[in-house]
Amino acid sequence: MTGIDLAIKNGRIVTADGEFCGDVYIKSGKVAGLGQLDLRAENSVDASGLLVMPGMFESHAHLMDPAETAREDMPTGTAAAAAQGVTSLIEHSHCTAVHSGAEFRNKRDYLKDRSSVDFGIGAHFPTESIDHVGEVLREGAAFIKVMTCTTHGIKGVSTGDLHAAMSRYGETGIPFLIHAEDEGLTAAAERRLKAASRQDGGIIPEWRSRLAEIVAAESVAAIAAATGALTVIAHCSHPDVFRIAQTARQRGARLWTEACPQYFALREDEVLSYGALRKFTPPNRMVSDGDVEALWACIGEWAYFASDHAPSTLAQKKSGSIWTAPFGLPGLDTTFRFLLDAAAKGRISYPLLVDLYSRRPAMLYGYYPRKGTLSPGSDADFVLVDPDAEYEMTDAMVISKAGWTPYAGRIFRGRARAVYLRGMKIAENGRCLAQPGTGEFMAARRPF
Repeated sequence: MTGIDLAIKNGRIVTADGEFCGDVYIKSGKVAGLGQLDLRAENSVDASGLLVMPGMFESHAHLMDPAETAREDMPTGTAAAAAQGVTSLIEHSHCTAVHSGAEFRNKRDYLKDRSSVDFGIGAHFPTESIDHVGEVLREGAAFIKVMTCTTHGIKGVSTGDLHAAMSRYGETGIPFLIHAEDEGLTAAAERRLKAASRQDGGIIPEWRSRLAEIVAAESVAAIAAATGALTVIAHCSHPDVFRIAQTARQRGARLWTEACPQYFALREDEVLSYGALRKFTPPNRMVSDGDVEALWACIGEWAYFASDHAPSTLAQKKSGSIWTAPFGLPGLDTTFRFLLDAAAKGRISYPLLVDLYSRRPAMLYGYYPRKGTLSPGSDADFVLVDPDAEYEMTDAMVISKAGWTPYAGRIFRGRARAVYLRGMKIAENGRCLAQPGTGEFMAARRPF
């Protein structure tokens, strides 16, 4: 083979299937070979002492563009992603929700020159007719986002409408990504808490209760088993939700579970001290170290990690009351850091990290093997990682417009040193080098 553009030499290559020492050869933006081959390259990078991983695939990011750009926009959010090893992401802002084929095309065209990483777009459950699911499917939507209770300005979807859509489109393979909280229980709790004039942070776990999440997850699991549709319960907050999914899979459901770092790293009572800075939903439910151990034990073969990046600035979080402050946490700056630290501490292996935050989401949402792997023919997206680098996380490291992180003051081990997208270096030492427009729109491919 001739015309090798770039060789990454002497690194420890980490894939979802294992680790080995060798080189990565890149030609025309694609992986041309792995190992120790007799190939000459125009340029080379010495990766001695570093891990070479596929680029991370972030499947749950709300970048707010163009409606709420004071919170986040595509250029800033994707710069934060690129700096921390994410080379592909799926955007699905609630404030610019996509329900139809026309809305999908408008959003795709608007975002096409605003991203530093390759990106897909998720659609929301239609507000008019479930025929629109077919429209966004043909446009290449990554998934259909479903809210089971009215949240973030998106109306809750009834079980009847959800069953109809999943029955009709289940065979297409498009995933239904479900935000599972029961409308009746959350609404009743809100009325009770407001009647009591509660304004403290403790309203969050009472309002968005564990029971509300469990009831909705049980309904979703039953519909998934009945229809056979590919289904994901988003941001699972507690082992009980993972167990519901496991039981449904035993009945034949194709039901995945999404894990997010905040449910492992933060504690339920923090909302009492931090108020709106810990306002996200479902809320954190971990009380003890034993709870965290039980949550990690749920990360099986039908789970993956995502950030659920939903940023607001400190000023936005602190304006108004606990009721009116926006939901969500920033996460693109810290999810890969969290997982690298977990691997460094032996909580997970590095190959499992790659599986959880690269290969599995890329496969599930229709982008594998172009993304999520270092294999001949895949895009040459990869991260060079120093596994021994240890540092304290600070708000100043945050690129997101949020400008803060709930993990400030924590010590992390493992750091992205350089990030490449289709063979181009797009970030180095925590700084994004790419310009908006470097990233390309990707249509999801079916079936999985």
